[in-house]
Amino acid sequence: MGRMTTSESTSPHGPRMSFAHAAPAVYKAMIQLDAAARQGLEPSLTELVKIRASQINHCAFCIDMHIKDARAAGESEERIYLLNAWEEAAGVYTEKEQAALALTEAVTVLPEGVSDEVYDRAAKHFEEQELAQLIALIFTINAWNRIGVTTRKVPGSYKPTAG
Repeated sequence: MGRMTTSESTSPHGPRMSFAHAAPAVYKAMIQLDAAARQGLEPSLTELVKIRASQINHCAFCIDMHIKDARAAGESEERIYLLNAWEEAAGVYTEKEQAALALTEAVTVLPEGVSDEVYDRAAKHFEEQELAQLIALIFTINAWNRIGVTTRKVPGSYKPTAG
């Protein structure tokens, strides 16, 4: 078993480790990957994708973080609250956002695969380079979710930076 630091809780729901401290090179590479994946994508779209993937993966820390970032970027409360049921609230999101959310769900729940219908729907709204960036964004937030869930990163402490 790994050694716990003084900032970590022994609670079954407390953090297990500080991933950034334990694997700094990997953490730094993830930060760089995250920045690269966001390039060329609308900030509002990136936060919707990150929130939705984090909801599916049950990553409380990432849900908290990306909702705070979305609010700081001016996202409406309605669109944040309805994101978990975006298909039923489709009129709240653009067709492009709906295509991105469908792709997010398919890539996040990968054992079900990414159907031609879902891929083609996204390809209709995103140029190839932008679609590649979207795919990168989705697999990057999924990696962050897996880090957050596995290490039990505790939500609530994240503060968005003034932008």
